[in-house]
Amino acid sequence: MSSSQSTKAAAPHGSATTVVDVEQAEAALVEHYPRLVRLAYLVLPPGLGRNRRVLSAHALVQRALPRGRATAPAVPDQRRPTGRGTDPGYAYVRCQVLRAALDAGLPLRRAAWPKRAQLPPLLPQVWGLRLFPRSGGADELALDQRLAALSGPARAAYVLRGLERLTDDEVRRVLDTIGVDTEGPEGTEADAIDAALADVGAAADGRSTAALLESPEFDPCSLQARPTDLMRRRQHLKAAGVAAVAALVCGALLGMPGDGWGPDGAAAPPYAKNPAAEAALDPGRLTKAAPTAWKQSARTDFSVWPARGELTDDRPLLRRALAVWARPGKSVQVSATPGTASGAPPGPAQLLFAGPVDGARVVLLYDGMRVVRYAEPREGTGGAALDFARVDGADAADAGAVVVGRADGNVRYLTAPWVRTAAVRDLLKPGGEAAALRRTAAGVTDPFASPALARECRSWNALQLRDHSGAARLTTDLGELTPAHLTAGRPDAPREAAAKDWSRTACSLTAARSHGVRAVNTWAYARQDLPDGSGSAAWVCTRAETWRGGGERVLAQFVAPGARAGAVAAKAEGGAACGVRQPSVLAGVLWKSPAGSWYLLAGGSKDVSSVSVAGGERGSGNTLAVRSEQGARPRVTGHLRNGTKVRTLR
Repeated sequence: MSSSQSTKAAAPHGSATTVVDVEQAEAALVEHYPRLVRLAYLVLPPGLGRNRRVLSAHALVQRALPRGRATAPAVPDQRRPTGRGTDPGYAYVRCQVLRAALDAGLPLRRAAWPKRAQLPPLLPQVWGLRLFPRSGGADELALDQRLAALSGPARAAYVLRGLERLTDDEVRRVLDTIGVDTEGPEGTEADAIDAALADVGAAADGRSTAALLESPEFDPCSLQARPTDLMRRRQHLKAAGVAAVAALVCGALLGMPGDGWGPDGAAAPPYAKNPAAEAALDPGRLTKAAPTAWKQSARTDFSVWPARGELTDDRPLLRRALAVWARPGKSVQVSATPGTASGAPPGPAQLLFAGPVDGARVVLLYDGMRVVRYAEPREGTGGAALDFARVDGADAADAGAVVVGRADGNVRYLTAPWVRTAAVRDLLKPGGEAAALRRTAAGVTDPFASPALARECRSWNALQLRDHSGAARLTTDLGELTPAHLTAGRPDAPREAAAKDWSRTACSLTAARSHGVRAVNTWAYARQDLPDGSGSAAWVCTRAETWRGGGERVLAQFVAPGARAGAVAAKAEGGAACGVRQPSVLAGVLWKSPAGSWYLLAGGSKDVSSVSVAGGERGSGNTLAVRSEQGARPRVTGHLRNGTKVRTLR
């Protein structure tokens, strides 16, 4: 859209705060984790000791995510290489970290429950070691002593001014947001904050305060380790051993027949033998498709994928993967797409892949309904992950690839055995060439940037797969194990999409992330000549279908002439609009012409015979353009050729 044009799908709004969702806050936390931990470490009270401050700083940052949508102050920062910018996610997480660090310095009171930050962190925990940052020079020591003499709010103000490079007014805004009174009467905390801000400009032997605050002396992510008190630890271990023996003896006595706490009634013991369960956990019972099964089979889905990878014969690895699938421990990170069960396998599963991927050992399994990904570090089994994705009813278009690894914003796929070539194509550059993607002998692709966690839509990579018949399909990563299949055209007769079909609507795919999406179709359902001779605009509908058959997401977009991206005019969830059962769709937007006039524009699919505005004009055909006013919210309705009334998408 040109600079003289604008569209509105909702009333304008603006305030000093910005709405932040969990994904945005998580992205900011992960990207700026070392800086946030340093900030927490500097603000925490020095009386905790260096080891406790290190663990508490990491714990405070890791607990800073919101439970749902939250608001953040629009406070600029200097973290970007050029210029000042505003990151609502980072601003929110920074406020949460500061608030918790100040709470940690509050004294405990008998009449009140302690706050979570005042207690030692449950996680992370390090047993048998003391961790502390590297020691600095005399300047760092002097600065540490200076910070120790300040109160908690004054220390926070000092660090925000020196480390975050905020102005004095911005520092006060942040402190006001977390509940610190920066404008109290004389002699209160406000004076201490003012004194701390004035002290930041001082330099120590030619080194600025900012340089000192960024030194390794105050970096809780670059640590040294020393043992704890070895004699005391030995005594504690002996006491724990005696307690464990006593607990076992008491448990055996209480579990004996009679009036005790033993199993009762028809309940089976926790580890009662079950033939079906034992078969599902036996790596020797895993099924493996023949390498050429997909060539003779009438089905083209995951059931004909052969077992590939370097570790398909590693029975201990396969046994761990099956055991974690059946009974994941508390340390295992389990995720499942919406509508996907995460229970144990009903019987022996099929092995799809087992091999090393990006510093991890990965196993892919299939049980007829789900694809399951198990990943563990190459050294040890700590930090294992288990991911589930529903794939029942998959066909060749849905079973073309599965995610085997994600690292540093990139993604790797295991491609189907019938895939001949793989390439990456940027949907926002339809005229560009697709970049060929190399694959290993097992079918694992090279990594490429994934749009699933991108914070800005400057590009949108799609995986282009060409099978043995020569057909090419576009899929894209939406943050799940299986990529979403991209199609184009009428919902009742979709075709394989080309990059040009998604060039101006690809950014709308962000609304379908992590919702169990199977396929997304885009359909340019109408074209409209704009008033004032401004050219021709397009109305586009995108519909995301899910594996579970519910929760579909539909967007109607208005694409003005010359615009790089469409403007969302209406959206709905769970309806049949713009789908096979109800291809009819109608939407409207307020649009400002280059001449400065406001219009209400409406566009419907071709089966819409007339469009009308409540209390206003009615026109024949599937489009309408009438004069309007900025901020107006008129109600638009339409009628099909058979007389059925159609409302705008909602």
